[in-house]
Amino acid sequence: MLTPLGYIWACMRSLSFTWRKAGLTLAAGFALASCASITPDVTASSTPPLSPIDPYAPPRILSDMPATQCVPFARQASGIEIYGDASTWWAQADGKYPRSATPAPGAVLVMRGYSDASRGHVAVVTAVVSSRLIRVDQANWLNQGEVSLGVPVMDVSPTNDWSEVRVWYIPSNDWGARIYAAEGFIHPYPHAGA
Repeated sequence: MLTPLGYIWACMRSLSFTWRKAGLTLAAGFALASCASITPDVTASSTPPLSPIDPYAPPRILSDMPATQCVPFARQASGIEIYGDASTWWAQADGKYPRSATPAPGAVLVMRGYSDASRGHVAVVTAVVSSRLIRVDQANWLNQGEVSLGVPVMDVSPTNDWSEVRVWYIPSNDWGARIYAAEGFIHPYPHAGA
């Protein structure tokens, strides 16, 4: 279950995305109406390249947030009441929260082997783009306490089971070079009787 702050945050992000998209749609409509008699020249060069980045909300680092770690950020954003190192979240969720290899908005992606096998990282799924691409909000990925929003994560596992992922690296605007092992997804609703 989302915390009240997490719910408000999700609503604000959704509203800002909707208004931004509506504004761009209106602007495009006015532009098209003013030149409706002109037939545009459609060539291969005018087609934008395919990208995992949503042009309305590219991944970004928030500059006005206090420094934080991935665990308290994920707990607050998802409502999943697990404490301790990110490397322990998968085991702690057993019997308390549903775990799966299927991403869903609000679920927490649990990765292991971050820097070394004893470390971990958690990030909150904000969108499922396709069977092999999601977007997450996360904290401290760059080890500076920053909060990053809308970061693409790609399933690169041979069997499409989300056991291996690659994370978008915002500073270079490209996929990160490393492949990370993933435990799976913890879903934010407790098991009955837990």
